[in-house]
Amino acid sequence: MEVKTPKESLTILTDLVLPGETNYLDNLFGGELLARMDRACSIAAGRHSRRIVVTASVNHVAFSKAVPVGSVLTIEAKVSRAFNSSMETYVDVWTEDRQSGCRTKVNEGIYTFVAVDETGRPVAIPQIRPETDLEQTRYEGALQRKELSLVLAGKLKPGDATALKAVFS
Repeated sequence: MEVKTPKESLTILTDLVLPGETNYLDNLFGGELLARMDRACSIAAGRHSRRIVVTASVNHVAFSKAVPVGSVLTIEAKVSRAFNSSMETYVDVWTEDRQSGCRTKVNEGIYTFVAVDETGRPVAIPQIRPETDLEQTRYEGALQRKELSLVLAGKLKPGDATALKAVFS
């Protein structure tokens, strides 16, 4: 199976925030943003694996800034690391000032997807070869995040979490 780069899965969704998608403060509902992020990450995971993908977990979401009604919202997602059948997808969310074109990062998240066949069984996927420093950092962090998740779920003994030893040593 060929190795792929994160940019091969890059997915960019751009949309306007409309009044019906906002709360009483005229800011985008958090759940609406999460759904958009999930869609972008799902497309990225599907592009990487060329398979049906299902969301396994939302590992992290950071709401840094409110997204007001009328904002141009851009969501950029790409696979940061692939394992056997699962993959971590990192997503960055930006707003754009319509007059100046300046972009502001307002959110980021990490989603995990599993590639499955038509019967829902996990299938093998290509590995990732990071190309940039940021991609390398996210790639390395993905193994630590996966091991931590497995330890917390009781599926991996702490002493067997090799990537976490560097964090806690």
